[in-house]
Amino acid sequence: MWRVTNAIISSVSLIVFALLDLLDFALCFIYRFLDSVLEENPIPCYCRSRGGEEEGDEISETLYGRRNEFRDQILGLFSATGRSDDDDDEKEKEKKEAGRRSPRWSDCNCESCVSCASWQNWQGMGKETLHLVIKEPTRAETRQDGTYETENVIFLHGFLSSSSMWVESVFPNLSEEADLRVKMFAMDLLGFGKSPKPANCLYRTQDHLEMIERTVIKQFGLNSFHIVAHSMGCILGIALAAKYPKSVKSITLVAPPYFPSLEAKASHNALNRLAERKIWPPLQFFSSVMSWYEHLGRTIYFIICRNHLTWEWIIKLLTWKKHLPFNLTDITKHTHHSAWHTMHEVLCGGAKFNDNYLRTLKEEGIFMKIIHGDKDEVVPLECSFNIKGRVPKAELQIINNADHISIILNRKKDFTKFLEQTWFLNL
Repeated sequence: MWRVTNAIISSVSLIVFALLDLLDFALCFIYRFLDSVLEENPIPCYCRSRGGEEEGDEISETLYGRRNEFRDQILGLFSATGRSDDDDDEKEKEKKEAGRRSPRWSDCNCESCVSCASWQNWQGMGKETLHLVIKEPTRAETRQDGTYETENVIFLHGFLSSSSMWVESVFPNLSEEADLRVKMFAMDLLGFGKSPKPANCLYRTQDHLEMIERTVIKQFGLNSFHIVAHSMGCILGIALAAKYPKSVKSITLVAPPYFPSLEAKASHNALNRLAERKIWPPLQFFSSVMSWYEHLGRTIYFIICRNHLTWEWIIKLLTWKKHLPFNLTDITKHTHHSAWHTMHEVLCGGAKFNDNYLRTLKEEGIFMKIIHGDKDEVVPLECSFNIKGRVPKAELQIINNADHISIILNRKKDFTKFLEQTWFLNL
């Protein structure tokens, strides 16, 4: 029976995604026209095959290499007849010129999104910082030189989330000892929440790391710190730990998306595992549509994120609630440009470097804990086992009946206690 069900799902998936290929291809021309009319310097899409040399090792192949049967065949005909629509040099020039300006017409520019401030404040001068929430210790131990000894903790949230994940779950549930001694830094990652969302940024792993360094490590002169990361934040977390191996006292990974594979195929392997093209389950279908189709995804962002205030008003009206949960409102606090590039550059493109990062953490003996829910349908449980295989000394804890989000939000006190045991174990 299960084989028959799988066969039906696979057959229907082929038909559905063939139609989506056609729709996304058609939307490409519609958005090109609208952008040329409504924007002074339109940002080119990634529908055309990449030609020429790579822009850098950290550019994800999935940006240009996502298959679309209609697009590939039609562009192949243009290429065969000598009519190429691809001009990469001009395209890269256009991307650089598309930078500092007001939000795109399809993005929200309301005050709650701080889109206007995000775009206007991004001057590319190396002075911009992320939105940061700090919880100071109520009392720290005094050293002989008169300075205070604290445990610094950097929190990195996941995809389509924000610092609220930590502010609402960990900050209020600290024990008395941790409240006295731990200084916590929770930031909105570049392109999310209240942080800048520049159009002239590719949101590569190195871009995120530079902003984390500038906002926390350099600004506060941190010489030692712990890292706590969830989902996509785990990729940035291990990259940060590999860059500062002498400073990291511990790293805690919650539902880390790690898929070991050959470096040449790592990006596509991550995309196929995180967003496999199939219609069931529904969450998988939504992930595949948003990850594989640039223009369909932008359309969904336009309908939901561009008009999020209207949707929030409707939900409040139907639920009779004055305030909505942060994990619901966080979903809209980004632009399509920032989310699209972060997905492909960090979650997919970052997969090429994960093995090297983990090798550094293993060689440096950095204390690592991994926690994963056995009901996680976003990041498969095997990812944590894969990391455990690369770093045998890492401690792995499987939480029964917990999914990708409930592993934190439905067990806030237990999760916070788990973190404190990690921090104080390494004093």
